[in-house]
Amino acid sequence: MFDFISIGEILIDFAPYGEKSQRLFQQNPGGAPANVAAVLSKLGCQTAFVGKVGKDAFGQSCIHALKEVGVDTGYMPVSEEFPTTLAFVTLDESGNREFSFYRKHTADVNLSLEDIAPLAELKPMFFHFGSVSLTAEPSRTTVLEAVKQAKENGSLISYDPNLRLPLWKDAQSAKRTILDTIGLADVLKISEEEAEFLFGTSDCQKAARRIEETYEIPFIIITRGPKGCFARVNGMEFTSYAYDLKTIDTTGAGDSFLAGVLYCWLKSGKSLGELTQKELESFFDFANATGSLVTTKKGAIPAVPSLEEIQDCMAHAPKLILE
Repeated sequence: MFDFISIGEILIDFAPYGEKSQRLFQQNPGGAPANVAAVLSKLGCQTAFVGKVGKDAFGQSCIHALKEVGVDTGYMPVSEEFPTTLAFVTLDESGNREFSFYRKHTADVNLSLEDIAPLAELKPMFFHFGSVSLTAEPSRTTVLEAVKQAKENGSLISYDPNLRLPLWKDAQSAKRTILDTIGLADVLKISEEEAEFLFGTSDCQKAARRIEETYEIPFIIITRGPKGCFARVNGMEFTSYAYDLKTIDTTGAGDSFLAGVLYCWLKSGKSLGELTQKELESFFDFANATGSLVTTKKGAIPAVPSLEEIQDCMAHAPKLILE
């Protein structure tokens, strides 16, 4: 029995290092849904990832990286026709990222309904997806069918839009699709920038209340980068701060934050209605430590911290209080 299954893109992120005049790129496996599964698996949860890679060295690298942290890769089809998706990442002085994607006619876009047939009998507590896999067919139809199936099987649906505008036809298509699919979520994680893009406000409290009222989502998290997060859960509101660590690369920080929340929830063994304010506060603190630690190393999956590292961060690292 799986605690968590995610579906969508897995790819190779090429992270920069060295001098700008002769920049080199280091290969790191990534992809938001895969990142969340990797963190949860390393923390001891039973996870699986569903996503297509090419029959190439990059695809094998992705599968190896997930297996190395304990993610079940038995539901990952390998394409002989399409190559693995690639993304080149550039970082500014604060470690924030810009992406150049090589994703036309690649494996993750071609995830098919036939590929998800083995999922029919699986009933994880959490089933997770993002919007990158909704940017093209057939992956869009496939992922939405898998989400529908998981919901019917009783799983809680976790959704992180993970907006990547260069992958969409235009901004309006992205906004329309994300807003059309938000209502599928029981747990929604969006960034502060995504909240403004989707709802026209940088006020996290207003955005969260609007989401709850419009879509009846009980568990809403708005991540704020180095400022931590704002959350609204069952009508309770929370502000939680990140930890003051040296940031090198923010790739995977939001994914790791979400994994931290879901890990704490799984560990509690409680239903959503049973979670107390004190417990939820501890969830977000743990998640901030997890996300903060990931920024201290390059890459996403290679930077996943251990439970001991997270606990040590919470015990000894200072909070970064920014408003």
